[in-house]
Amino acid sequence: MRIKAKSTILWLQGLTCNGNSHSFFNYTHMQSFSKNFTFLHHPQIATRYELQELISTDIQIDFLVLEGALSHNEEILSRFGLGFDVILQNLIPRSRYVICAGSCASFGGIFRLNNPKEIFGACFSGKQEGGYFAQKQANIINIPGCPMHPKWFVDTLMQLRVHDTILLDSYNRPKEIFAYLVHHGCLRNEYFEWKVDCKDFGLKEGCLFYEHGCQGPMTHANCNKILWNETSSKTRVGSACLGCTEFDFPKLALYETQKNMSLPQTPFGISRRAYYSLAGVAKGFKIERLQQRLMCEDN
Repeated sequence: MRIKAKSTILWLQGLTCNGNSHSFFNYTHMQSFSKNFTFLHHPQIATRYELQELISTDIQIDFLVLEGALSHNEEILSRFGLGFDVILQNLIPRSRYVICAGSCASFGGIFRLNNPKEIFGACFSGKQEGGYFAQKQANIINIPGCPMHPKWFVDTLMQLRVHDTILLDSYNRPKEIFAYLVHHGCLRNEYFEWKVDCKDFGLKEGCLFYEHGCQGPMTHANCNKILWNETSSKTRVGSACLGCTEFDFPKLALYETQKNMSLPQTPFGISRRAYYSLAGVAKGFKIERLQQRLMCEDN
């Protein structure tokens, strides 16, 4: 049996807080990852090459990973005296795939808010197609998140390594991960259905959608299916989903439910009339079980 050579990774950072790198470093099956992939360069760990060395070679790259928002302005973004344009013009033609790690590389993220005319994601500027590159490209794959889940990153690379193809949505996100909503698998779904709100953060009871700004019903990701650190998620510990995988992250009013005439925004894919009709019926019921603490110390 022929053993396939390890796939090569070059990790390049733009405007970033390093959060996606640190998320990746917490991947719980790193030994398995290391059997299949090798880093040519990563700015935060010891690797075979320095970036300057790689720019002067013709080494082929399987996965060029971009972490952080991008800009054509050399005063905003440059490395070793080189504008980012020069670096990418050198590296991209030698790369099979470009992986945008995190929401900043995918859509511009928090950096874009301060300067949307000069700072953007690789293929998108917020919702609009055409960011750093004029249009989206098939070999540029977005894995948004603030930060991205390390399993999203590794599973995507493994899919491409083995099958050389992957299904993407309209924002170049892998469908296997982002066809779901954070709402799917949330332990609070029964509270959501019966419109029972969480009274405060950190509680196990109630839904965080109606009063605490939870974006789970509108956010594409499988956070409540794979869990973080294979243990938990924001909604499991009583904190609202902030919608960090979406093009409009971060919203200006986090932890605040957007309302129209006292009615909350509608979940993704549901008409306003249908949702408000169902919500009105559900609120007419009072289910004692859902009004009680799950773990009452008095019992």
